[in-house]
Amino acid sequence: MHILKHIMAVAAVSALPGLATASCGGSFSAFKDGLKSEAVSRGISAETADRFLASVRQDPAVLRADRAQGVFQRPFIDFSRRLISQNRINAGKAKAEQWDSVFDRVEQDHGVDRNVLLAFWAFETDYGAFQGDFNTANALVTLAHDCRRPELFRPQVFAGMELFAQGDFDPQRTTGAWAGEIGMVQMLPADIIENGVDGDGDGAVRLKSSAPDALLSGGKMLKHFGWRAGEAWLQEVTVPADMDWSLSGAGKPQSVAQWQAMGVEARSGALSDLPASLILPQGRKGPAFLAYPNFDVYFEWNQSFTYVLTAAYFATRLGGAQVYDAGNPEPGLGADQMKRLQTKLQARGYDVGKIDGILGAGTRAAVQAEQARLGLPADAWPTPALLDRL
Repeated sequence: MHILKHIMAVAAVSALPGLATASCGGSFSAFKDGLKSEAVSRGISAETADRFLASVRQDPAVLRADRAQGVFQRPFIDFSRRLISQNRINAGKAKAEQWDSVFDRVEQDHGVDRNVLLAFWAFETDYGAFQGDFNTANALVTLAHDCRRPELFRPQVFAGMELFAQGDFDPQRTTGAWAGEIGMVQMLPADIIENGVDGDGDGAVRLKSSAPDALLSGGKMLKHFGWRAGEAWLQEVTVPADMDWSLSGAGKPQSVAQWQAMGVEARSGALSDLPASLILPQGRKGPAFLAYPNFDVYFEWNQSFTYVLTAAYFATRLGGAQVYDAGNPEPGLGADQMKRLQTKLQARGYDVGKIDGILGAGTRAAVQAEQARLGLPADAWPTPALLDRL
């Protein structure tokens, strides 16, 4: 199935002009007129804009999907077990063998490990089987009109027009995910323009029907995001029963020697000689991983911490890593409890983003700060005890 996910503002989009002043809301018809005017100012012909927008309709189903991302409220262990199955692993190995020469090209041209791309391919569309049936033009314009994230989606409308002018997009027939992503690895129109690759040599970039096109395009996009060839991205570790837990968390790199001095060790094999952050998705008593610099690139693909960690871990599984040790984490919070916690943290001045019941980066940082203030183990895992203390 396609995973409902947070969409990120990709570099190709943020480079486009007019983001800060993008308008939204109001009459949908008038909004389309405004899109046409801006398209022409961007150098798109009036005829192209008219033809692109002629059939576009507001899609309430897109808005419902955008607001129904409860899957991300699940903690890492539940979420990863839901997404990762032996069937999916077996299918990944079969796809790796079937498209071995294409993955060789991805690794040679873009330096991206095949298992990383296989994991995205699996999670985004189940290896191409379920690519979404939302009309893409409708989805992009609907989300651009909606005032939640117009700065992301309005430029994607113009990128869609460019693809249309090139003959690579049909506003009436092109379909994909609810958030406007297209193809086997789910790329937004601006990403396709920036990173699309004709992998099969037929003279067109067809991400919906050509695995070589989709895989090489996805590899190029990851390289564009900063993927470092030949380097690890995630490794499971064991941690001592007691250490300075405030040092854990994404974006807090230490050298391998420093982690080893604190008692952190690889669960199997040897640690990579790279700076790494200690990730404890469900606190000090749950699974533990070292995240290397390439792990940060995952957040350019998707902003959900749980999705990113699961995708990165699944890539290691496809490469032969063992099933992680789930440990015995302390009970966490339900969705309503998490919203109450976020409200309390926000009242204390923390930026936790939207009160959505999702344990994102802002909430984790706030939890860790409050744990340290209260003299609790600062492992960033919110518990009922912490909620009671607040």
